[in-house]
Amino acid sequence: MKESFSVVEPHAERATAYFYGRLFAENPQLRAMFPPAMDVQRDRLFGALTRIVWSLDSPDGLDSYLGQLGRDHRKYGVLAEHYTAIGNALLATIRRFAADIWDHEIEAAWVSAYTAAANSMIRAADADAGVSPPWWLADVVGHELRHRDIAVITLRPAQRLPYLPGQYVNVQTSRWPRVWRTFSIANAPRPDNTIRLHVRSVPGGWVSTALTRHTAVGDTVLLGPAMGTMTPDDESGRDILCVAGGTGLAPLKSIVEHVIASGRRPNIHLLYGARTAAELYDLPDLLRMAAAFPWLRVVPVVSGDPSWVGMSGGLPEVTQRFHSWTEHEVYVCGPPGMVSETVRRLQSDGVPLSRIHRDVAHAQS
Repeated sequence: MKESFSVVEPHAERATAYFYGRLFAENPQLRAMFPPAMDVQRDRLFGALTRIVWSLDSPDGLDSYLGQLGRDHRKYGVLAEHYTAIGNALLATIRRFAADIWDHEIEAAWVSAYTAAANSMIRAADADAGVSPPWWLADVVGHELRHRDIAVITLRPAQRLPYLPGQYVNVQTSRWPRVWRTFSIANAPRPDNTIRLHVRSVPGGWVSTALTRHTAVGDTVLLGPAMGTMTPDDESGRDILCVAGGTGLAPLKSIVEHVIASGRRPNIHLLYGARTAAELYDLPDLLRMAAAFPWLRVVPVVSGDPSWVGMSGGLPEVTQRFHSWTEHEVYVCGPPGMVSETVRRLQSDGVPLSRIHRDVAHAQS
């Protein structure tokens, strides 16, 4: 499977376009389940497929991921019978783009793997159907524009939304039906059931712009179930390094809140970076947290503002200005390039990959 998929990967854009064309041609009734614009959906499909294929050697982690996908797909109205149509379109796509090496053995491997993955997702969805709704209706109870394109939004779901610190949710606004985008939850679970999102509007971003500029207290949104695996390791006992770029701060702040509330007292370094000082939108609240919890050190970092008098530079390089992080649990979230380079530098400095928990800031569009 990995060999055939590596042949398809260079043609990701054409392959995903072919997949959806084939799926909708053979099952036109399914088109209504998808958003009007398919660009982000195509990226998500190939991203999920890539993760599944390259996780085949880690069955426990793969089964957890598939379970999350199965539960999340309930919000789209996906039923068990839809997996057959999706599987047929997927197999046709792989067969077409890996035609030069395709044989009966490769086809049998794909059929077997897809059947197992689909069954895992169906089981998770069926189990979830008995205890949770497919989506949560949430009221907007707070909306603060912290920067011209960054808002901090507080939501109160009508029903308790279970989640772990570090996870994210899909959000749909009334302005764009059937268009879901992911945003990390910026707080540990609270008794009042509220959750907070940090949203940066991006050029052409449908949902992010709707949330920052066209949403007010009293509005409602839909939320999918919590997803994500960058959750705190409460058993490690190690000190903690958090590296947050921009709104990638959100899940790391929830992890820090969780650690503080747990009663543990590890030393926590939070490197919080942005291009300009004005984009350090949550710095006052972080400094208040640090004042109340002496084991937390918040280090603001600015990369593109010559007038800034504090720590300057890119976050990956700044991590190397401190003592060794080799005995720390590390959490990294932000733009993809920053995350990848930070992980690379930490590894080169001797931090085991097993102690680096990463998350790429979810596309906000």
